[in-house]
Amino acid sequence: MPVLRLGSIVPDFASESTQGTIHFHEWIGDSWAVLFSHPGDFTPVCTTELGEVARLHPEFQKRKVKVIGLSVDDVSKHKKWIQDINEVAQTNLSFPIIGDASRAVASEYDMLDALDPTNRDAAGMPFTVRDVLVIDPQKILRLKISYPASTGRHFQEILRVIDSLQLGDKHKVTTPVNWQPGDKVIIHPSVSNEQADTLFPNYETVKPYLRYTKDPSV
Repeated sequence: MPVLRLGSIVPDFASESTQGTIHFHEWIGDSWAVLFSHPGDFTPVCTTELGEVARLHPEFQKRKVKVIGLSVDDVSKHKKWIQDINEVAQTNLSFPIIGDASRAVASEYDMLDALDPTNRDAAGMPFTVRDVLVIDPQKILRLKISYPASTGRHFQEILRVIDSLQLGDKHKVTTPVNWQPGDKVIIHPSVSNEQADTLFPNYETVKPYLRYTKDPSV
């Protein structure tokens, strides 16, 4: 099984979805993307998650981020599940969900649970874990989080990380603990003090390696 590491280019694939055939790299285009996986349709925690992502879809669009789900069941079952999701969340799910009954995409993306006989479905196949992947326009993996089956994902946190990544790509900054958009940021260690004087006037030096400045996007 391949190991998908941060900084690597994500594998391309073609797969059926609730919105037709997806050629993944082509589908991403010049956007950011979030791919998030599920172990099966009509599961309680995942139903709430897909509803929340549908509700937050405009927030992802504001950041030029495309969203796509993946579940091991087939597309016809996904479409029936979407009806439940919309009813429960009082929303309108408009992004695609990939059908991955063979676990081909989950395997290529290192999303399968440990090869433990107790972690198999009724067909004897390993479960697809609940991953969130953030991918940039160069198709590079920037974030991967795996969640246990019992704990719903926090998609406001995913948006926060995307804000941090996009800010750091545009400016030579990183973000400190518990950062929220508008808070102070950290000047990247690669920036000399002389460069910082020009790029970030009135920055604050706490330690030689820790220099704060205001959020340059504000």
